[in-house]
Amino acid sequence: MKGEFHPPSLEHEFFPGQVDPNQLWLTGFAGDIFALDRLMLVRILMIAIVVIFFLIAMRKPKLVPRGIQNVGEIALDFVRIHIAEEILGKKEGRRFLPVIAAIFFTVVAANLPTLIPFLNISPSARVGLPLVLALVAYVVFIYAGVKRYGFGKYMKSSLVIPGLPTFIHFIVVPIEFFSTFILRPVTLTIRLMANMLAGHIILVMLFSATNFFFWQLNGWSLVAGGTMVFAIAFSLFELMIVFLQAYIFALLTAVYIELSLHADAH
Repeated sequence: MKGEFHPPSLEHEFFPGQVDPNQLWLTGFAGDIFALDRLMLVRILMIAIVVIFFLIAMRKPKLVPRGIQNVGEIALDFVRIHIAEEILGKKEGRRFLPVIAAIFFTVVAANLPTLIPFLNISPSARVGLPLVLALVAYVVFIYAGVKRYGFGKYMKSSLVIPGLPTFIHFIVVPIEFFSTFILRPVTLTIRLMANMLAGHIILVMLFSATNFFFWQLNGWSLVAGGTMVFAIAFSLFELMIVFLQAYIFALLTAVYIELSLHADAH
């Protein structure tokens, strides 16, 4: 047998506006605003799986959890104890747990397809989903601060550092504004997207190299064994990254909420 090597292409999967029109569903309706490509279908599939899982797990909760309820409670307790309450304390942690947990499980669900056979793509590697999640975190941490202090006092507490000479404020306030209200959502977006896109590219290259060495180059089949070992090892590493990125995203969301709740302690 002899395979055919196809150089990997990211153009139509990951770059907005470059999707092949022949690979879209729901076209010709409402100006194509509901058109879906493969990556969007994978996003919908994974989010639906998460929603269905928790609906089933928490449909009839029992005092002593068993089976799927037990798995669901363990997952929720991880987010509650090790992220929400660890950063925000018990009262505020429970208050903001729904949004933090939603972000965590959405990121996990969006990252996992990069390792699932026949999907082999990470919805987080295209900017749309990370940007939406970052904007959700952005709105929530601003809401937390404004709710506690009022808009004016929150902005003053976030931007003005007490005790500085007056002329220094003209330099510090723009820096604080950029750091707090622009850089935070941008870094949340880029961190998640870049990590998952880089991981996807490396996996594609390793498995493509295995294909190439095994089928295309006579006498190089043993090299294919080496690239396959690296591909499997990196897949395991990528599995860790899937959960680590979800943890970091949810953790930073909690940290930003905490900073807003205590903006007066600037």
